[in-house]
Amino acid sequence: MENGAAIIVGAGDATGGAIARAFAAEGLTACVTRRARGAEALESLAQSIRGAGHEARAFPADARDEAAIIALFDQVEAEVGPVEVAVFNIGANVNFPISDTTVRIYTKVWEMACLAGFLTGREAAKRMTPRGRGTILFTGATASLRGGSGYAAFSGAKAALRMLAQSMARELGPQGIHVAHVVVDGAIDTEFIKARHPDFDRAKEEELVLDPDAIAANYVMLHRQPKSAWTHELDLRPWGEKW
Repeated sequence: MENGAAIIVGAGDATGGAIARAFAAEGLTACVTRRARGAEALESLAQSIRGAGHEARAFPADARDEAAIIALFDQVEAEVGPVEVAVFNIGANVNFPISDTTVRIYTKVWEMACLAGFLTGREAAKRMTPRGRGTILFTGATASLRGGSGYAAFSGAKAALRMLAQSMARELGPQGIHVAHVVVDGAIDTEFIKARHPDFDRAKEEELVLDPDAIAANYVMLHRQPKSAWTHELDLRPWGEKW
């Protein structure tokens, strides 16, 4: 995989960062992306990957902006190398009672969790299809399978993202492009979750929290899968979770 690029859209300090580090360790240049207002943290992530002896570059961009995503893929292909892996990892997990869910909230969540995924997947497919190889991975959630109370916007967007991934897999698989949807079912060990989980420390002690590095290892596994045994949908959950 050397001399190629892995674009990670939604590269934060936890899961996205872990995915970037994992692909960089495999020999790809991790091209990390998030909104411009997080540019400093994005560059810090890239520096930490370079500090570990791997290749990484930061590309601040709004994943909901069509022109920005087109420019991102063009720049990476021109300056880094062929995009071998594209990961869409934006969450947009919010909870609002249906009576309080405004059009603005619903639209913004859809733009972040679905429209941005479409733009990422489309631009990756355009570059990968002529080469007949590549991997496109979408981070999904339990909400894509069942809607929870207060999650009308989030569930709708994630369910649409799941159908996008299925449609792309059926279209692009015969052309040599591996498309997979990863259902992350459970709390992840992040500062965001820690601040909102009612009993995070106990849950982590009982191994009821997903480790970002363990999640990332599964993304690399999906990219490495032989064509004769591709996985389209993979669900990840802590072993102690009741489901």
